[in-house]
Amino acid sequence: MKTYRALAALLQYPTAELAGAAGEIAAAAREDALLSRDSLQAVERVAARLTVGDLLTAQESYVGLFDRSRSLSLHLFEHIHGESRDRGQAMVNLAAHYETRGYGIDGNELPDYLPLFLEFLSLIDPREAADLLADVVHILAAIRIRLERRGSDYAGIFGALEELAARRPDSAVVAGLLERDKSPEAEAAELDKEWEEAPAFAGAGDDGCPAARDTLNRMAELAAGAGPGGREGG
Repeated sequence: MKTYRALAALLQYPTAELAGAAGEIAAAAREDALLSRDSLQAVERVAARLTVGDLLTAQESYVGLFDRSRSLSLHLFEHIHGESRDRGQAMVNLAAHYETRGYGIDGNELPDYLPLFLEFLSLIDPREAADLLADVVHILAAIRIRLERRGSDYAGIFGALEELAARRPDSAVVAGLLERDKSPEAEAAELDKEWEEAPAFAGAGDDGCPAARDTLNRMAELAAGAGPGGREGG
């Protein structure tokens, strides 16, 4: 499905190559006819900003959003397990699910990297893709709201993903994800401090939201019980 691949591409770090192809990427999403007019227009706004805007500005904006804010992380398990050991096992399970479907991870991406996950969804049955996307729709909705609060056009990409999911997000679960949010400045300062003070070996507690954790349980179950048959850079 072209739409999943188009959205995955637009969520990648902006490069000259991506900027040059952004118009074609948006056209592919339109051709697929899976999104509403409002969502297509939102996708096209992101593509247009990449096409005609200053590339350096786009790159700085991207880093400020997705690389310097845990609450906007494009790594799905970050929102569930944080840096706990449970995240590692969840990664293994998700990678195994990809592999049982015949798809190996190429490159240096982690299995829970959202663009990689969307590429996988583009390759499987549309109904299964919509169901798997629904398992993380609460996370996607929370990220959309955070991006809207920051006035970012990227919010439209997450709104489009919500539209593709088989189920709508539960407002109570989304509220639980949002209730502990910090200001962008506080988040960035906290990350800077961790980079400066992180020891060589350290354990981490699981700070994931219990309600939100359930949104990915089905993935782990699928991976563990799929039997024969089934990326993140940071």
